Amino acid sequence: MLSAPKSEAPKEQVFIWRGKDQHLRPISGEIFATDLDAARSKLRQQGINANKLSKKAPVLFSWKNTKITSADIAIFTRQLATMLHAGIPMVQAIDIIGRGHENKNMHFLLLKMKADVENGESLAYALSKYPQCFDTLFCHLIKAGEHAGVLEFLLDSIALYKEKNEAMQQKVKKALVYPIAVMTIAFIVTMVLLIVVVPVFDDLFKSFGADVPPFTKLIIDQSKWLQHAWWTVILFLVAVFYGLRFFKRTYPVFALLIDKVLLTTPIVGKIIHQSEIARFTRTLSTLSTAGVPLVDALKLTTDTCSTLVYRAAIVSIRESVESGQRLHLSLRVSSLFPYIVEQMVAIGEESGTLDAMLSKIADVYEEKVTNLVDNLSSLIEPVMMSVVGVLVGGLIVAMYLPVFKLGGAIH
Repeated sequence: MLSAPKSEAPKEQVFIWRGKDQHLRPISGEIFATDLDAARSKLRQQGINANKLSKKAPVLFSWKNTKITSADIAIFTRQLATMLHAGIPMVQAIDIIGRGHENKNMHFLLLKMKADVENGESLAYALSKYPQCFDTLFCHLIKAGEHAGVLEFLLDSIALYKEKNEAMQQKVKKALVYPIAVMTIAFIVTMVLLIVVVPVFDDLFKSFGADVPPFTKLIIDQSKWLQHAWWTVILFLVAVFYGLRFFKRTYPVFALLIDKVLLTTPIVGKIIHQSEIARFTRTLSTLSTAGVPLVDALKLTTDTCSTLVYRAAIVSIRESVESGQRLHLSLRVSSLFPYIVEQMVAIGEESGTLDAMLSKIADVYEEKVTNLVDNLSSLIEPVMMSVVGVLVGGLIVAMYLPVFKLGGAIH
């Protein structure tokens, strides 16, 4: 006997409401519900007498309807901490932040979170429903704050951590993106010159019937090949890009190899090393401040590393600490952490101020990353300009060599 197909649960919609609270004060907001009756029922449960309730019209076109970024989460955390310090209730604080957010996706996310908290769920549980926005570390810290009754103070620490981490990521991106962008522009300019400009000179030289120098002939031959096979170059570059991406995601050994190569690259490797140390110590400091045991903190810290090399090192450190070893001695096993970091951690352990000492280490290395990125930008700019100059200048010289030769023959 065939069983009847299960009916799908009604999809929740957004309703706009306006009414009065239990103290007859006028209030308004938005609520998720399956229909108008369900929305009215939810509002009555909250002690709200709604005199106006309607379904919110969908936004068909909006430039603000963008994906939720880590910067959005950092701003939300700081705003929530500020509002809770001011004595504003949790539900009302989330509602105010959500309604004032320009990012529509963030707006709807906070609206759903508000509904979850209104239904009696803890903030940590409400956040854990959206792992793409709130990672395990974030939810763990919120849970610790709720259990200890110091949520607003811990939110301050999380906000500071998020802001510092966001600033660090932007600095590293700046260091990596700038040279790539300049080289890409140089490549495009060179391709345009070879495909569009060089053929004009080639026709000119043919009309004169003059022999061209070997260097010019080489450039013209490259131009002729590119005119017919430019799509091969683009296809090759796209294949290399997606091939590297695929192998890195599929094969951990290949990803580890790429990370090792990046870490040994001059200047850029140093920036990655120091940013990893800053992120590791900042995360561990935040977790230590929240009262998370060291072994658990190290486990959570592993997921914050951007390279597999440091992830493997922190796993080894955690195993060493788990077996009873002191943290500063465990750091020595990996050889990725400088001697000064080991010494500062040792002082923190001896004095019982490990969280404060880790925070100081993070401050030092964040400052080092800032200085390195600034130095890299000032150093790489003339280098990149020289590369572009050599490429473009070489093409111009190659095209004008026959003209000089022809002028000498006329004289």
